[in-house]
Amino acid sequence: VIDKQQQSKDSVFFRDGVRRIDFVLSYVDDKDGERKQERRKVYEANLMKVGLELETEDKSESEDGKTYFVKIHAPWEVLATYADVLKIKVPFKVNDIPDNSEMPMNWLSTPFRLPEHIMHPEPDFFTAPFNKSKSDFFLIDDKDTFFPPSTRNRIVYYILSRCSYFRDECAEKDKKGIKRLLNNGTYTAAFPLHDCRYWTRSKDLNCESERYNLYKHWARFLYFFKEQPLDLIRKYYGEKIGIYFAWLGFYTEMLLFAAIVGTICFIYGFLTYDDNQWSKEICSEEIGGSIVMCPLCDKKCGYWKLNTTCNSSWQSHLFDNVGTVFFAIFMGIWVTLFLEFWKRRQARLEYEWDLVDFEEEQQQLQLRPEYESKCTNRKKNRITQEMEPYLPVTTKCARMCLSGATVLFWISLIIACIIGVIAYRLAVYAAFASIMKDSPTNNLQVVGPYITPQLATSVTASCINFVIIMILNLMYERVAVWITDMEIPKTHLEYENKLTVKMFLFQFVNYYSSCFYVAFFKGKFVGYPGDYAYMFGKWSNLRNEECDPGGCLIELTTQLVIVMTGKQVWGNIQEALVPWLMNWWGSRKARSHPESLYSRWEQDHDLQGFGQLGLFYEYLEMVIQFGFITLFVASFPLAPLLALINNIIEVRVDAWKLTTQFRRPVAAKAHSLGAWEEILSGIAILSVVTNAFIVAFTSDMIPRLVYMYAYQIGGKMSMEGYINNSLSVFNISEFKLENKPDDEENPSWYRDYRYPPGHEKQYTHTMQFWHILAAKLAFIIIMEHVVFSVKFFVAWMIPDVPSDVKARVKRERYLVQEYLHNYEVEKLKIQLSQNGNKECTCTPMIYPSFPTHEILVIFALIICILN
Repeated sequence: VIDKQQQSKDSVFFRDGVRRIDFVLSYVDDKDGERKQERRKVYEANLMKVGLELETEDKSESEDGKTYFVKIHAPWEVLATYADVLKIKVPFKVNDIPDNSEMPMNWLSTPFRLPEHIMHPEPDFFTAPFNKSKSDFFLIDDKDTFFPPSTRNRIVYYILSRCSYFRDECAEKDKKGIKRLLNNGTYTAAFPLHDCRYWTRSKDLNCESERYNLYKHWARFLYFFKEQPLDLIRKYYGEKIGIYFAWLGFYTEMLLFAAIVGTICFIYGFLTYDDNQWSKEICSEEIGGSIVMCPLCDKKCGYWKLNTTCNSSWQSHLFDNVGTVFFAIFMGIWVTLFLEFWKRRQARLEYEWDLVDFEEEQQQLQLRPEYESKCTNRKKNRITQEMEPYLPVTTKCARMCLSGATVLFWISLIIACIIGVIAYRLAVYAAFASIMKDSPTNNLQVVGPYITPQLATSVTASCINFVIIMILNLMYERVAVWITDMEIPKTHLEYENKLTVKMFLFQFVNYYSSCFYVAFFKGKFVGYPGDYAYMFGKWSNLRNEECDPGGCLIELTTQLVIVMTGKQVWGNIQEALVPWLMNWWGSRKARSHPESLYSRWEQDHDLQGFGQLGLFYEYLEMVIQFGFITLFVASFPLAPLLALINNIIEVRVDAWKLTTQFRRPVAAKAHSLGAWEEILSGIAILSVVTNAFIVAFTSDMIPRLVYMYAYQIGGKMSMEGYINNSLSVFNISEFKLENKPDDEENPSWYRDYRYPPGHEKQYTHTMQFWHILAAKLAFIIIMEHVVFSVKFFVAWMIPDVPSDVKARVKRERYLVQEYLHNYEVEKLKIQLSQNGNKECTCTPMIYPSFPTHEILVIFALIICILN
C-alpha cells in the first residue's frame, strides 16, 4: 500500500516521479470477474509487448475502495516509432520568416487581448513529419518533453485501439481495441489526464498547468469580450477541438454585423408605426368596425369584425415592412461573406497549426478498429501494397439499403408527427373559439385583446411541436449511431461524415418542417366560403386553417421564436447543468476525504466522458441555429441578435464544461470542418430561395406594392383603400349547412381576390390576383438572380487562401527542402569520412541540372559501392 500522504494531489507521474502518465484505464471487479480478468491480463501483456509501461493502483488505494487504475506510460522508443507511423510534424528549426501582419489601429483591440504567453504558448517553428531514422535532424532538447501531452495521448490511444485482448492461439477471433473492452465492461473508463486542478496551479513544477490557464483566461464568463487563446486550446486539446472553437468564435463575430443590421430594420418598423395606413384602416370604426368577416372554422366560429385584429396588424408591421426585403437581401450577401472569410481564416490556421500538408488520405490509411475486426475478407491495397480487410460490394449494398430504408422510415415518422400537430391545430381552433367567445379574459384591460383563439392555438401547437422535437431527437440519436455502426465505415473520417449527413437530415426535417408549413402551406389552400378545402377530405371536418388575420408572417415569427429560443435555452441547460449535477453527485464521497487522498486520476475519473461524438453534437447545435437565422430570417430580423447573445454564452459554456466538467479528450487532428462545410454552403444557397418565397408569398409586401402602383384610386402613391381592395364579398345565404354558423350578418367578407356574388364570374379569381401572382414570381426571380450574382462575384473576388499565407507556405516548403538536403549532405560527408575517405576535403557541389532527389540517389549508390 502506497502512502498517499507523500504524493502530490496533482501528480501526473508514476510513483517514481519521472515517467509521465499518458493514459489511464480503470476497472472494478464484478460477477463476471474471471472472464474479464483474463481479458485484462492478456490485453495489458500485449500492451507491454508493444513497449508501453504500466503501473496499477490497487482498489484499496482508491477513494471508493473498489476501483483499480492502470496508469500507462509511453517511453521514447514507442513515441518515436508511432510518431513516424502517424507522420506527426515536429519542429526542426525556429521560424525566421518575419511576421508583417500588423493591423492598422492595433491599439484599439488592446482591451480584447490576452497576455502573449497565453495566446502563443510556444514559439513558431519550421516543422516536418517525424522520421525516427533522422531523429538528430529535429530540435530534441529533452526526449521526455519533446512530444507534448496531447501528442503523447494521441499516440497511446492509437495503440490502445488496435491492441488485441486474446492470446496468440485465439488470434483468429481478431478481438481487439479499447472500445470493445469498454463496451463489454472489461474496463469502465479510458482517458488521458488533465495536468492540474482547474482552479489552482499544479504544485509539481514539472507540470504545465495549462488547464488552469485555460480556465482563468478562457472558460470564465467575465472574459466573454476577450479573444480566445486558440493556440493554447490547440496545444492542450488538439487541432480538431481548436478548429471548432475558432469557427464558433468567427461565427459569433460575424453575427455581430447581422445583428446590428437586423436591429436597425426592427427599429425602422417600430418608427414607421404612424405610416402604417392599412393598420389604421383596420383599427378604425368606420372601416374595420363596419367590415364583417367570414368565420374561420365551421359551425362553432362566428362572424367577426375586422377591427378585432387591430393589435396583430400593428405587431405584423414590426416585421413585415420594406426593411424586411432589404434585410433578406443583406443576409443572402452576409452568408456568402461569412463562408468566404471563414475559408481565409481556416487557411491561415492551417498554416499556423502545421496542417497545410495534412491530407485526409493519411487518415484514410488508418482503418477503424471496428472495420478491421468485422471484415474477414482481405485484398491488396493499391497504395500501400499490403493486404488489408475489405467489405464485399454485395454486403455493403445490402447494409446501405437497410440504412436508407431506416432513415426514410424515421423521416416519415417526423412528417407524420408534424401532420398530427397540424390536425391538432385544426381540431382545437374551433374548441378555443367556442370556449373563448364569452371568456372572462376578454374583459382584461391590457392582455385581453391579445388572448385570441389564433394565439392560443399557435402557442400551444408550437409548444407541443417543440416537445415532440426533443423526444424524437433523443430517439433518433441512438438510431443514427446504430445505423452508422451497421454500415461499418472504413475510416473515422468516413464514419463521422456518414453520421453527420444522417443526423443533419433528420434534424433539418425535425426542426424546420413546422416553420416550412407555416411559411409556405398554411393559408395557401383554404378555398373560399361555400367551397372550403379540407385536410383529409370533407369527411374529416378538419378545414384547412387560414392565416392569422394579421398575416402568416407573424405566426412564422412566433413559431421561429418558440422553437429557436426553446432549443437554445434547453441546450445550454442540458450542456452546463446536467454534467455539473452528475459530477457533483459522483464525487460526493471524495468531498469528505483529505485532499492528499484524492489523486489526479481519481479526480478525472469522477468527471464526465466527452466521448468520440462530443464535438459532433456541438457542431450540430450551431449548424441548426445557422439554419434558423438564414432560412427564415426575413420573418424575424431579430433572430441574429438572439443567436449572437446565445453564442456569446455558448463559447464560454462550452469552454467551461470542457475545462471543468469533462475528462480530457483524446487529441485528434482536423484541418477543416469536414462535412459541415458542405452543409453550411447548402443552407446558404437554400436560404436565398426560402427568404425570397417568404417575402413574396408569406408577407403582404407584394400585394401592397401592386395596389400602390397599379390599383390605387386617384393616382396617389398611398395605401388608402388597400383594405377594401384586398377583401372579397360573399353572400352568406349561399353558405352550406355544415359551414354555416349560428348567428347571421350580411354581407360577409374574406381575404382573397375574387369576383363578388352576382358577377358573371362570381367567386373566381380577379385579374388583380393574377397580377399579384406574376409580381410575386417576378420578385422571386429578380431577388434570386441579384443575390446569387452578388454571391458569386463576392466569392470570386475573395480568394480562399490569403496571398501572404500562400507566400509563407511556399517559402516554408522551400526552406524545409533546403534544410533536409543540407542535413543529408552533412550526413553523407560523415559516412564517407568514417569509411576512410578523409583525403577528400572538397565540399559536395549541387549542380542545377540535377534535382535534389537524384543527387541523393547518386550519393546512396556511392555509399553502397564503398561498403
